[in-house]
Amino acid sequence: MTDLRAPLQAQLVEWQVAPGATVRAGQVVAILEAMKMEHEVRATEDGDVIELFFERGDIVDEGDVLARLAPVAAHKPQAPRADPGMETASANTNPRPDLQRVIDRHALTLDAARPQAVQRRRERGQRTARENVADLCDAGSFDEYGALAVAAQRSRRSEDDLMRNTPADGMVTGVGNINGALFGPEKSRAVVMAYDATVLAGTQGMRNHQKTDRMLGLALKNRWPVVLFAEGGGGRPGDTDMPVVAGLHVGTFAGYARLNGQVPVVGIVSGRCFAGNAALLGCSDVIIATEDSNIGMGGPAMVEGGGLGSFAPEAIGPARVQHGNGVIDVLVADEAAAVAAARQYLSYFQGPVKHFTAPDPLLLRDVVPENRLRAYDTRAAMSGLADTGSLLELRTGFGAGIHTALARIEGRPFGLLANNPLHLGGAIDADAADKAARFMQLCNAHGLPLVSLVDTPGFMVGPDIEARAQVRHVSRMFVAAAHLRVPYFSVVLRKGYGLGAMAMTAGGFHEPDFIAAWPTGEFGAMGLEGAVKLGYRKELEAAAPGEGRDRLYEQLVARQYDNGQALNMAATLEIDAVIDPAHTRAWLARGLAAARRAPGAPGASVDTW
Repeated sequence: MTDLRAPLQAQLVEWQVAPGATVRAGQVVAILEAMKMEHEVRATEDGDVIELFFERGDIVDEGDVLARLAPVAAHKPQAPRADPGMETASANTNPRPDLQRVIDRHALTLDAARPQAVQRRRERGQRTARENVADLCDAGSFDEYGALAVAAQRSRRSEDDLMRNTPADGMVTGVGNINGALFGPEKSRAVVMAYDATVLAGTQGMRNHQKTDRMLGLALKNRWPVVLFAEGGGGRPGDTDMPVVAGLHVGTFAGYARLNGQVPVVGIVSGRCFAGNAALLGCSDVIIATEDSNIGMGGPAMVEGGGLGSFAPEAIGPARVQHGNGVIDVLVADEAAAVAAARQYLSYFQGPVKHFTAPDPLLLRDVVPENRLRAYDTRAAMSGLADTGSLLELRTGFGAGIHTALARIEGRPFGLLANNPLHLGGAIDADAADKAARFMQLCNAHGLPLVSLVDTPGFMVGPDIEARAQVRHVSRMFVAAAHLRVPYFSVVLRKGYGLGAMAMTAGGFHEPDFIAAWPTGEFGAMGLEGAVKLGYRKELEAAAPGEGRDRLYEQLVARQYDNGQALNMAATLEIDAVIDPAHTRAWLARGLAAARRAPGAPGASVDTW
């Protein structure tokens, strides 16, 4: 005999069997109710019901015997057992009504539910927000948050209209893996937010502000990077369900800005990005934009409303302007290239990679011309040091006097600065200094070691440059370097003169973890020609004008050059070594391998400019 007992104190709601019935193990025998919840009592084994001890409505105590079972009589036929696999398959192919409602509701959020909107994107040569998110995140890794939100406009539109035409309130938000195959799930998790320009022009509604705030909180809490697709028209005036007058109390902008220096933040733009969308974009560490993008703090309506004239959207902040003035860090052809650039950018902050291809180090021996007065492209040195295909230049349209890039050596990520002799002979002007100082802050905030390639006659001077606040701008390099927590390595390719060279070496030649020079290195407190003209003015004035004075000048310059050669600098311990250019990559590889990745520090920040 087997007794079925009550698992808790409850009321007997219903018997599912009658005396004399045969039950199978797992079959429901009775339903009990306690605290408004129903509890099933199931048979623990096969048996015949020989007695039921309570009536419907009775109160039973925990442990009371509800029913007694006897072994199944031998003469009774055995009912076939259901195949659990068949039950599962049937359930999967025929969802319950509650599940079907969820499936149908989610289907309305997908691109397939809005073919006309998708077609308009195609006509503009663009992808949808969901297509961009799917391309960015590893397959199957994106978990969408807030997919079922709609615009806060129930007082003026039907529920069906809102579900069909304002899916996700115009913003796709969630968490996914980026570069997971390289770095694993722990290091690849990221918050992704994409304004959907097919929904109310990608404007910022009250619901998608709530979604954004939720995602930004998760990013800060978990130290997840953030990628924002920022296309859209700014604030939305049509949300009527919220008792809001101006809506200036929303926390989105403060929340996004709070991530600065805490996690890598990437902004991506294709098409038009104005007002509030542009304000978020401008708080990003890096801005990646397509050639057809327009970025501005006010769109055409706002410009005209301010009495400033009527303009087409394409006339406001076009990509060629925003790339040249430094707003855009990476300019690409289309959204596919933008997503690829975002994946590459984030990879440097996710850690080292195991597999890489090294360039031919011997090519570095010919980067600097034998003629010390001949200009050359230091990007050849950058490419010759970095793993093949790993170099990502930033802000290429701005601050031409200094190149900045992210790269890898033997799989290890680092930040790279290099003077550009093709611009002002390598002299550092205000734009180049701003670019370099911000780049130092970026690498410092996120723990990337820095490498500088030095070839500069110093800071740019003269009345015109001083009118641009040169003194303040170039000093940013010293201040930024003084706050570095990351390792810093310097290699002097050719000219290492004056304060400009000191700024390129973290504030002074003994500040880097090492400072080495190529054999072409030449040094001085200022440019050699200027040093001769100032230091030997009396001797030059005493010489006969013409050929005699010119000969003396050349002799004095040659003497200064001989004295300031790299070998003499190393002999006096002002630099650490003079090395074969072909050995530079090995020097840096060893330094980077020993470098400790700096942890995040409270208060670290990256200037928006």
